[in-house]
Amino acid sequence: MSLPTIVRTNTAELYDAYVMKNYGRASLTIVRGAGVSVWDDTGREYLDFTSGVAVAALGHCHPVWVEAVRRQAGELIHCSNLFRNPNQGELARRLVQQAGPGRVFFCNSGTEANEGLIKLARLHGLRKSGEEGKCIKIIGAKNAFHGRTFGGMSATPQEKIQKGFRPLLTGFAFGELNNLQSFADLIDENTAAIFLETIQGEGGVTPCTDEFLWGLRQLCDKHNLLLMLDEVQCGLGRTGTFYAFQHSGVRADAIGMAKGLGGGYPMGAIWAAEKHADLFTPGSHGSTFGGTPLACAAALAVLDVFERDNLLQKVQTNGTLWKAALEKLVVEFPKQLKAITGRGYMIGVLLHGEPAPYIAALRDEGLLAPAAGTNTFRLLPPLIATKEHLDRATAIIRAVLTRKN
Repeated sequence: MSLPTIVRTNTAELYDAYVMKNYGRASLTIVRGAGVSVWDDTGREYLDFTSGVAVAALGHCHPVWVEAVRRQAGELIHCSNLFRNPNQGELARRLVQQAGPGRVFFCNSGTEANEGLIKLARLHGLRKSGEEGKCIKIIGAKNAFHGRTFGGMSATPQEKIQKGFRPLLTGFAFGELNNLQSFADLIDENTAAIFLETIQGEGGVTPCTDEFLWGLRQLCDKHNLLLMLDEVQCGLGRTGTFYAFQHSGVRADAIGMAKGLGGGYPMGAIWAAEKHADLFTPGSHGSTFGGTPLACAAALAVLDVFERDNLLQKVQTNGTLWKAALEKLVVEFPKQLKAITGRGYMIGVLLHGEPAPYIAALRDEGLLAPAAGTNTFRLLPPLIATKEHLDRATAIIRAVLTRKN
């Protein structure tokens, strides 16, 4: 007689039994979301300042987004890139409208976008030198993070990311962020591109200065290099402009984007300036799922709400006031806090110690926030968060600091 099948109803047990253990997950099961809040399986509400790590630009289950996805799912979900679909064309137009004259390639994630940028740099190097495999150097920044695929890891000079996967791709060199001379010293005849995050996210929420970006632009113009900006986390309105580099007024040659673009649906994209967009020719790059009708409908809904609700201006205004309020905590709790970094709704709280105890304490008080680097936690609220939501988060942070003081 066979034994009856055991039906597991506890999510933690299912994870323990069947899910790979490559994430350091909290002991928390999220089952529902609405606006800036999520709820766990006990019914407890949390203020979600992870936003799925900068993904939920419109918060959770925004009615405009939900309706757009529902409607498109009833019409056409997938269409091969062997054919055209109206949503992809319209989304490309609107992204080009934001970035400047150029063209767009669609993919499914930030890492995919960054892999595409690396390929674009290789093709630019081939065009520049006339010899394949010669002009392949890409100069990035120390402490960067560009993903966990082989190209992404190779562009990410962190031992914890690269360990166990060597040999990686060759051709990468790294300068000090905001130290222009350190980048200039690495340029040689075999250099194809400079590639960095406008604001380092995983590395600790460290922005590029305007002067540094302008200096890089001049170096790229002088040496015929691509200036490629990873805006996967900091782009799509998170700092109060559509792309974070737009605060500086600098011109990029190529941009990688994802996360908030789909508002929760997997979506990534590359924009390349017109003079470089022809580097990709038929067969040189592709994606089965990139830019499907459903993914593009989700992204178009995000952009619609950006415009309808003037979200970017609200992020700028609220973000400035919020950062000032958080900076007062640095004065109030100097033994725990070093500084507040970032811009808009991408804020880093730089600590004197490790972030894990603070993240756990914040979670206990009903605020979810992810780590960044070894001594920072991030605050990444949905772009729909109001001043009241930000004030509530600040109050929770103050309460945690007071108890730990």
